[in-house]
Amino acid sequence: MLIHSERYILLAATSRGDTFAPAPVACVHADLGERDDTEPARVSKGLIAALVGVLCTIALAAVAWFVSVSAAAPDPAPNSVLLAPHGGTPRIYEGPGDRAQLDGLWRFKKDLKNRGIDKGYPKGTFDGDLVRVPFVPDATRISGRKGLFVFRGFVGWYRTKLDAPVDGTYVIRFESVNHRVRVYLDGKEVGRHKGEYLPFEVRVPLKAGVRHALVVRADWRGPTAMKRDGWHRLWFNFGGINRGVSVRRVGASEISLPEMNTTLTAGTATVDLKIHVRNNSAPRNLGATGALVRGDRRIEFEFPAKPSSTGGTQVLQTQVRVPDPLLWSPGTPNLWNLELEVPGESTYRARVGIREVRTQGTDLLLNGKEIRLRGASIHEDAFGRGDALRPADQDRLVAELKAIGANATRSQHPLDPGLLERLDAAGIMIWQGIGPTDAPGNWTSVGKRRHRAAKARARTSVRQGQIHPSIITWNLANEVAGGGHDGGQIAYIDNMAKELHKRDPSRPVALDIWGAHPPRRPSKIYRNIDMIGWTNYIGWYESTNASSDQLRKEIKTRLSDLRDVFPDKVIAVTEFGAEANGRNPTAAPGGYGFQAHLLDLHLKTYASFPNLAGALIWNLRDFAVSPTFFGGSIRKQVPNIKLLRGINQKGLFDVRYKAKPAVTKVGKRFSAQAAAEDR
Repeated sequence: MLIHSERYILLAATSRGDTFAPAPVACVHADLGERDDTEPARVSKGLIAALVGVLCTIALAAVAWFVSVSAAAPDPAPNSVLLAPHGGTPRIYEGPGDRAQLDGLWRFKKDLKNRGIDKGYPKGTFDGDLVRVPFVPDATRISGRKGLFVFRGFVGWYRTKLDAPVDGTYVIRFESVNHRVRVYLDGKEVGRHKGEYLPFEVRVPLKAGVRHALVVRADWRGPTAMKRDGWHRLWFNFGGINRGVSVRRVGASEISLPEMNTTLTAGTATVDLKIHVRNNSAPRNLGATGALVRGDRRIEFEFPAKPSSTGGTQVLQTQVRVPDPLLWSPGTPNLWNLELEVPGESTYRARVGIREVRTQGTDLLLNGKEIRLRGASIHEDAFGRGDALRPADQDRLVAELKAIGANATRSQHPLDPGLLERLDAAGIMIWQGIGPTDAPGNWTSVGKRRHRAAKARARTSVRQGQIHPSIITWNLANEVAGGGHDGGQIAYIDNMAKELHKRDPSRPVALDIWGAHPPRRPSKIYRNIDMIGWTNYIGWYESTNASSDQLRKEIKTRLSDLRDVFPDKVIAVTEFGAEANGRNPTAAPGGYGFQAHLLDLHLKTYASFPNLAGALIWNLRDFAVSPTFFGGSIRKQVPNIKLLRGINQKGLFDVRYKAKPAVTKVGKRFSAQAAAEDR
């Protein structure tokens, strides 16, 4: 239940579909979102405040009762490792067979003083709130003192029970946990991991008839220390298990990490496929079979066997010719079912698209035709849940992109595979960031250790996302300044770009540059880059009060200068926009009308510029950042601007998904551009 007034929001425990939010329930200040100051008041503010105050008191009392009852209640039924209907249906279609989602109820407990290990928490000896994973605590507290406390992070513990149908080795897969994690089974540590938005797995022995205790310790303290360690973020430090958890039984073999590259020639697609096959049996020759299936079409193929030792993994390859292929594109996002099998032992499935992406000089080509990107960037951030998105939250992001007529989006961090599958099906291309996400002009992955970690992060992200047709480029860094940072960034970008061209020839490699400090001449960092993403805040951080004619002239001049530096590379505008809320006069900086006008001016100017591969607005939706963020340098340009601390309000939709006036303006502009391209 949600009751909204001018001063307070009442958040009560709800259970709806797969969403279960029993705690915390809180009365928080309403500056986390927007109110419309132009709407006439219908009830006196004093009466509203009094009413909400009473409701808050009642709600908090109810919550105290609920928490005490839930903490004292017996443990919920264990998660079964059997497939549906006995276990949870996997939320991500792609993956090995014989797996189940651990989406039953878990216990979660905060460990603010970090005493859990000494208290025996690894054995599962702690009470806590009932939650469903993914779950991040205190996701409503993103502003003020409480927001700053939550942002700085703490330690949290999760526990659940596992029942195995038969004795054997099982793999527990975590799609993401922030930031340092330890995994325990029956009190014994079985795995560790560091990072976020990166999958990892642990192998554990389970016995039938034994109720096993699975415990996860997540530690997301110190975002400043994370930054020093090469894990900088430009979004809120939501902590804990923020993506799904699944389990599967290990058989005699395992299939993983499929890769797919397509080349089009005279109406025929040549599809090169790779898979990783692990042998869990005695040494032998191990091969696999597969099929591409769509409707009544079924194209079968084989992977030639290779010698494989016990516990060894082989990369198997094959090539398939698909005549008259049903190609994937934004207009026709055709998907095929990819079915893989080591006969009688293991299976793997995915939905894939047959398509070819390449660059030709200054043009971005999809299936041999020039294509222009139009859309907005996204962050995985749902109010009340943070980055622990549910399927309904992912559906809403896609629906918002479709509402503005987008055919593309951009993300600074690797997206959840479930969201990637939705973008595949919707025909929305992705400019996918996989490198360290630094502030403009910065580079935190300094030194050999951080350098290795950055490369490992990029490789993991590529392996996870390679099969998705919606990903059209890998972006290696955020807002590079000039010729790159001397602290190792140049070597990292140069080497990783070369590696990605060999590892994944199905995609060009991109690099985002800082518009305020662009390169003035070619340099080493760009020599293996195919696509340049230009950040352009002319009209917001720069030339805020300039006339429309002045802005158009300045944008065209900057683009012309950039083209002179990169005469043979694809260029797209990958970040531009302005903050907007109802607290500022609509036509003034920070107002809704100002944002809509500036975005329209940018889009119209870009549409008239030759050899530009499109434009992606920043951002689709308002999102939480550091609670100390207060608009950045725009406050120097417009000292009296009214912004919300801790919220980036450049979104076309606010944090509660309400469309701003710019949505209509952008939608019309994108529709006109799409119609012109169709002609």
